[in-house]
Amino acid sequence: MVFQNNKNYNGILLLDKPKGISSNGILQQIKKIFLAKKAGYTGSLDPMATGMLPILFGNATKFSKYLTDSAKKYHVIAKLGETTSTGDLSGKKLKIKSININTNDIYKILNSFIGEIYQVPPMFSAIKYNGIPLYKYARLGILVPRKKRKLFIYKINFIQFVNPFLEFTVICSKGTYIRSLVNDIGNKLFCGGHVIFLRRLYIKPYNSSKLVTLSNLHFIENKNIEQIHKFYLFNMLNTFLLPVSSFFFKYPIIKILHSDINNFQKKIKIALNFFSTIGLVQVITKKNNIFLGIGKINKFGILTPKCVLCS
Repeated sequence: MVFQNNKNYNGILLLDKPKGISSNGILQQIKKIFLAKKAGYTGSLDPMATGMLPILFGNATKFSKYLTDSAKKYHVIAKLGETTSTGDLSGKKLKIKSININTNDIYKILNSFIGEIYQVPPMFSAIKYNGIPLYKYARLGILVPRKKRKLFIYKINFIQFVNPFLEFTVICSKGTYIRSLVNDIGNKLFCGGHVIFLRRLYIKPYNSSKLVTLSNLHFIENKNIEQIHKFYLFNMLNTFLLPVSSFFFKYPIIKILHSDINNFQKKIKIALNFFSTIGLVQVITKKNNIFLGIGKINKFGILTPKCVLCS
């Protein structure tokens, strides 16, 4: 028996993506479980990767940019001495080199990547060239030019090196390809390397305590589909979602009057009588503390709506 869900979900699901499925593939499963009309993900993970994958429902999709721009932390295990066509286990072996390195060499090389770096995206990626994803060219054996992109590595924490396996964690900016990072580390160590394990531990400001597994969702779905009314099924699945405002909890709060709500939702600038901060802020209603979206206040006290929850 399949219930038709006449309610719309709004919020963020921090899914613990399982190994062996693409980000889009898991999204389709989630949409089916939730019977969601509108959902998307941000911060794509490779099929071999696991960990935090934010699924955005309903109005939350408007705020995907902010999650995409956030710093991310990964747990990585690389196999040194071998390079592959994809930069991970799924590719064909291209080169095999001997490994002649010690722990001091590794510390030095890893530390050299901390800070601003430039990275060439891998051919097996969703970045587009002439409107076509790079991975489609790669599957045809076509190499196309790729521009270096500026990134930032905030921290690399060396865990261990058990020849030929190098294990570390990395905190990095948006757009960082761990496969490319491992390839570059391997090149600096003069032995090459590829990723054999990758797990996203967090996307700022969320931590792993908020993760929900696919099995959790299937359990609720299977348990309730026959036993309880669809209203309760909706409510139980809804408990897994975080409100959009949870992402912005560290932003300063500005409260606006009821008379200004309509203008904010229509993205009309508002002149504030009082303000104590400049820059990006959470905008909530003064009366009921309802989150309306994100705005930006300039030095003259003009509030410009940037992303609104509803309009």
